[in-house]
Formats: sequence, C-alpha cells, structure tokens
Amino acid sequence: MSIKIFIRLILILLFTGKVYGQTYDICVYGATSAGVMAAYTAKIQGKSVILLEPSTHIGGLTTGGLGQTDIGNKYAITGLSRDFYRKIGQHYGKFEQWTFEPKVASKIFNDYLKKANMEVKTQMELISVFKNLNSITAIELKNPKGQLTKIRAKYFIDCTYEGDLMAKAGVSYTVGREDNRKYGETWNGVQMLDKHQFPDGIDPFKIAGDSTSGLLWGISQGKLAPKGSGDEKVQAYNFRMCLTDSMPNMIPITAPEDYYPSRYELLLRYIEKKQPYELNWALMHLQPMPNRKLDINNSGPFSSNLIGGNYDYPNSNYAQRKAIQKAHENHIRGFFYFLGNDPRVPEHLRNEMKKWGYPKDEFINNGHFSPQMYVREARRMISDVIMTEKHCVGEETVSDGIGMAAYTMDSHNTQRIIVKDADGKYQVKNEGDVQMGLGGLDPYPISYKAIIPQKTECNNLLVPVCLSASHIAFGSIRMEPVFMVLAQSAAMAAVLAVESKKNLHEIDIPKLQNLLKSNPLADGSRREILIDNSFVNQFSAIGDHEVIKKQYGRYGKDFVKMGSKSEAIFSTKIDQGGNYVLQLYFPKRENSSEKLKILVKYGEKMIEKVIKVDSEANDWYEFGNINFLKNQDVKVTISSLSGKEFIADAILFVPLR
Repeated sequence: MSIKIFIRLILILLFTGKVYGQTYDICVYGATSAGVMAAYTAKIQGKSVILLEPSTHIGGLTTGGLGQTDIGNKYAITGLSRDFYRKIGQHYGKFEQWTFEPKVASKIFNDYLKKANMEVKTQMELISVFKNLNSITAIELKNPKGQLTKIRAKYFIDCTYEGDLMAKAGVSYTVGREDNRKYGETWNGVQMLDKHQFPDGIDPFKIAGDSTSGLLWGISQGKLAPKGSGDEKVQAYNFRMCLTDSMPNMIPITAPEDYYPSRYELLLRYIEKKQPYELNWALMHLQPMPNRKLDINNSGPFSSNLIGGNYDYPNSNYAQRKAIQKAHENHIRGFFYFLGNDPRVPEHLRNEMKKWGYPKDEFINNGHFSPQMYVREARRMISDVIMTEKHCVGEETVSDGIGMAAYTMDSHNTQRIIVKDADGKYQVKNEGDVQMGLGGLDPYPISYKAIIPQKTECNNLLVPVCLSASHIAFGSIRMEPVFMVLAQSAAMAAVLAVESKKNLHEIDIPKLQNLLKSNPLADGSRREILIDNSFVNQFSAIGDHEVIKKQYGRYGKDFVKMGSKSEAIFSTKIDQGGNYVLQLYFPKRENSSEKLKILVKYGEKMIEKVIKVDSEANDWYEFGNINFLKNQDVKVTISSLSGKEFIADAILFVPLR
C-alpha cells in the first residue's frame, strides 16, 4: 500500500468516524443473562465470538435486582442455566439456590466470561443492519466516542429484551396484546380481574366527586374495551429493587429530582380505603435476600409499576428509552420516599419504610440504584411457530423443543382507567393483570422454530428472548432461567450451523436436542444423572403409595406419597464412571417423615445412611460421595424411620468436577 493511499484511509476514518471491525463466527447482541450464556456456550465450543451490549450493564435483570427467581417447576431448568443456580448455591454454602444478591450474580457471570476469555464490548448502540438477500452480513454500531464500528459474523443472536437486532434486520414482530380470537386463546387481550386491583369506590378525580377537576396523576382517559380484545398496550415495567435494613450498609432513601407528592394522591386514597397493616403484599412484595437485603417487586394496585409509562418504549431509540427509564426510576424513588415521609401516610407504614435504604455494596457505579429496568415484554417475533396459550396448557405440543417453560401465564397491568360502578358512580380500576396457572401440568417444550425468524426474512439470526409467542404465552416463558436455557440452545444451533455450513433452518434438530442433553454444560464434562419418579423402568414403589399431581414444589410432573411401611426404589446404570454426589429431592409436605433411611447398592457394595428432611421446604438433600465404575448398576431405596408417610420424587447423581 502506498503512503498516499494509507494517509487517505486514515483521513477517511478521522472524518467519517468509521472503524471497521473483525469477522466472527457468532455475534451476540445484548449482554443480558441470556446473552452471557449464549456467548459463553459458543466460545467454549471453540468458535470466534463477540458479545456486544448497548449499555454498561452485564447480566440483565439477573444482576439488576431480580434475586427472587420465578420458575414454577425447577425441572424445566437445564444446562448452564441450572449450573448458574448451582454456582449461586455454592457461594452461599448450599447445593443450589434461587435467591441471591445482585453482586453475587454479577461475579458468577463475569467468571463465565473470564473462563471463556470472552471479547465483550459495552456501550455499543446498534445503528444499522446490512443484509445480502435474507442473510445478515454485518451490523453497524456506535461506540461511546461516536465512532461507527462494523461487526461481521456468520450468525447473529439477539439477546436484548427489546429485540433491536431482530427489528433492524427486517424480521416481523408485534407489540402489545393479541385479540383472543386470533389464536383461540382465553387470557390474552383486555382483562379486568381482581389481582393487584383497587377496591371498589375509590374516586379518580383530583377533587373527589368533581369530574371537572380532572383525573388524578397516573389515570388515563382510555375506555375499557371488550374483554379479550387486542391492543398495542404493553404490560407495566418497574425495577426489581434491592434494599437493605443494615445500617452500616445503608444509604437513606431521598426524594428524586422531580418529586411531586400529588403524583401519589391515588396511593393515599388506596391506603385510606385498604388500611394495610404492613407494606408487604398490599403496597409492594418484599422478598428476603441473603445478608439483610430485599428484592422488592410490584404488589397491589399502586406500587412500583409505572402503569402506562412504557407504551412507547419497545420502538423508541436509545435516547428516548433512557428518558422513559428515568421516569420509571423517579416513580419508584418517589414511591419509597412518599411512603416513608409524607405525614398523611399512617405512622406504622412510614416507620416500616424508613427501616430500608439502598445498599452501599450494590450497583456502586450507578448510585446504588439498579441500572436495569424490568422490561417485562417489548417486541415479540412472528415466526413459523408462535407459542400460544394452547402450548402452555398442553392442548398443543411441539416436537422440536429446545427448552422448557413452567411458569404461570402472567401479565402485569397495562392501564389504569375509570369505570362506573353499579350505581353509575366513577371509580378507578387497573386492567391487564393475569395470573393463570398451568393446571398442574408438566413443564412444556418451546419450539426451535419459535427462536428463528421465517426463512424468507432471515436465515442466520436467532432470537431466544423476544421469541415468537403470543402476549399471554410470553408471560409464561419470560423467566430469566428460561431465557438462559433458550440462549444456550440458540448458541448450540449456531455452532452446528457454523460446522455444517448450513443456515439455521436446515440444521439437524434431533442432533441439536441430543447435544443439549448429552453435553449440558457445553464443555464435554460428565453430565448429571437424574431419575424422576415418573421415569418408566427406573422407579418402583413397594407397599402403599399414591401418585400426587398438581402440587406446587414437586420436581417434574408429580411425586409419590409413600406409606409409612413402604419403600421407594430408584435405579439406573452409571454410563461414565467416577465420583458422584448423590442428592435426593423432597418437596414440602405436612405430616411427612422427617427421618428417612437411604440404602444405596452398587455392584457388590452397599452404603446406608439416615437423613433428616425439613417437611416445610422444597429442597435437595445430600447423601454423600460415591465412586462408581463405568456401566455399574445402582439402586437407591428410601424408607421411613419415623412411622410416618414420606415422599418419593427425584434423585440426582452429580459428578465431582
């Protein structure tokens, strides 16, 4: 290259601000919990990977305050997602744990990234997507210096909560709620139910009884549409707040910049009507975390959700989103401050709120306030398979499942409006909250086709977060552990595509499913051996017993209630020899035996131990380490030692790594 050409290129870069980056096998956009797992999976499989994030925050909601994990049935959580919660447990001295501090989750995610020697770039805002026919060839991003950087890759994975890469790639998507008639559903669309609802008779006007005075802050002038009808409204967002009552670790709650007590007048009227004796449930959900901290979520009709404040968020640009996020932050700061300081709030509630403050050891680079807004739902892809309510309740089942979901069909409120009571008097009501269980059914599979676009639109993009689902089905799927499972599956699909040089619509799905099962940690290590009571030919019951379904806390689809003199027998063959830790799972059950005899027979050897079980907890109990030979037959027999019935549910052989 001549000196003149070189100088010319340098001048072009200086004046255009463009920096052209490398080419990768796989580009992951969005360093949410899903993004971390997708990038780690692909990199540990030996592929060249880059992880890009538009903000400075790594780990999404899992590191942003959502420390009380919702899942429904832990049986659904597999692979690296399960490994994450095992690592959480190890930090706190347990086998696995689903409640944790944000800083602990951050450390574990960073450990994954360090182990893989991951290239991570933050503050990379997506500007444009380049395509050749139906394939993405490159994406262009703006870095903090304002320079434009182009990243090329063979395959792309959109792990953002907003679906930004998907949208800019021209993939079909929707925002809001479908009419129930569209997919033959029951719980989609407009729903005015009784959860997180105002009591009857709360006046909506600034001057009570005077409609000319205008509506109180936070109430819209919209009218209630017919039940089940669709719209473009989005369920409410908030922040999952981490607070502490430890004085040495506490920063007091102060008023936000734009604090106006009038914005909480409706909250005051609700308190006067409800007369709550404590904050929990009536005004917020206080979920205990380790080390004297809370994960606080919305609860009640006026809480941390900013209902109606997010309608524009999904399709907004980055600057607009930051303004929307700031409004949500100020709402919650003001909500806490109002409850703790306004003299009109009952003294016992003020005193309770004043016990809590922001923890000094969390979110240190963001003023100790979470940087991650709870974007419960934004865009949702429209692909060849759309997960709907029918999949959630078992009316339809997919055969190409690459992950499972198990949570309630859940939607937070979408609007706050006025309606007339039986006497024709106006009152305020919330609309949109739905919490419908799955009827005790098994965890259900999520289709591979639901995380890839229609082939004619894009053949080298995976979307494991803003996947193809109706609003109400997405409400069941949208749990952080499930996103991590789907992200690992997406990354393994991309790895297969790289290796086979096929597009994502042509890869071998049974091969993908087998890889996810046989290599759950993506690193070739020995897999765990799970035996559930529902596994045919691997479980038997001797004596009185009864299969129990639809019981919360069970592992898998059911468990077996065993008589006091009965025996439960789990059996398997250890296909890979080595040291394993035997864990036994028992759901909480009143009047069940607290003292059990466990007998393990393997080859010519036998070990017998007595373990104590807490009948008030759903938990794993450790038997101990056992060294097995390859292809050795193992039988585990459980019986009661306290003259009471007991539960047989699941056992697990965990390889020592």
